[in-house]
Amino acid sequence: MKWLVLAFILIPTAELALLIYSGQQLGLFPTISLIILTGFLGAFLAKKQGAKAWMDFNKRLKNMETPGDALIDSVCIFIGGLLLLMPGFVTDIIGFLLLFKGPRNLIRPAIHKWLYKKMKNKQIIIR
Repeated sequence: MKWLVLAFILIPTAELALLIYSGQQLGLFPTISLIILTGFLGAFLAKKQGAKAWMDFNKRLKNMETPGDALIDSVCIFIGGLLLLMPGFVTDIIGFLLLFKGPRNLIRPAIHKWLYKKMKNKQIIIR
């Protein structure tokens, strides 16, 4: 919970500082255009990657395989898409990283470890 409170303070502060800096260096209209462009590009990429993850998820279910990694990819793509729709440069960078397979492969072991810890502590129950 303390990380969430810290994130709600630090991320908007960093976003605001970067937007002000960008506005001073590039100007108002280029900064706004850049924010709108990343929003549209992010929505397009999230839709494309999301469809691919959905097909992988369905393929695993049809083959009677556990959909673990496909499900994690789907959640990462969804969160990445949401972050890209939010105005700001920090959320755009994090969102773009979550949309691509390489960065997701780097964070997947941490997600597995976190989920295992939650299951071991009976905070997540799978039936």
